[in-house]
Amino acid sequence: MKSIQQFIIRFLDFFYPLFKSFFNKQTYYYAACGGANTLLAFAVYYLVYHYYVHKENFHFFFITLEPHIASLFITSSITFFPGFFLTKYIVWSESSLSTKKQFFRHTNLIVIFSFINYGLLKLFVEGFGWWAMPSQIITTAILIVLSYLSQKHISFKKK
Repeated sequence: MKSIQQFIIRFLDFFYPLFKSFFNKQTYYYAACGGANTLLAFAVYYLVYHYYVHKENFHFFFITLEPHIASLFITSSITFFPGFFLTKYIVWSESSLSTKKQFFRHTNLIVIFSFINYGLLKLFVEGFGWWAMPSQIITTAILIVLSYLSQKHISFKKK
C-alpha cells in the first residue's frame, strides 16, 4: 500500500507546479484524486446505464428502480472504496483520526450524499425531464463542493 501511495504522490507532485498558483497542495490532491474518481464514476455510470440496465427499469429482488437510479447505486458501490482510499492515503494523510473513525464518518457522509444525489437526480430527470447523464454531471458538481468541505472538517479532520 505504501508503494502505491508514494507512486501516486510522486505522480501528482510532478504536475503540481502547473497548478501551484491555483491551489495549495492539499486542495490540488483533492481535486486530482476526486477528479480521477469522478471520471471513473462517470465512465461506470455511462456503461451501467447504457449496457447493464439498458436504459430500462431495473428489477432488484422485490423493488424496481428507474434506470438512472439503478445506475447511480451500482456506480456508487463500485467507486466507494477507491474514493475512500484516495482521500485517506493521499489527500488527508495527515489526519490523526483512526482509520475506523474515518471510515465510519466517510461512509455516513457518502450515505447522506447518496440521498442528495438521489433526490437531485429524481428532480432533474423525472421532474425537469432532463437526460440522465447531464443530470448526473450537474449533481456531481454540486456534491463536489459539499464533499470537500465535509471531508476536510468531519471525516479526515485533525484532532
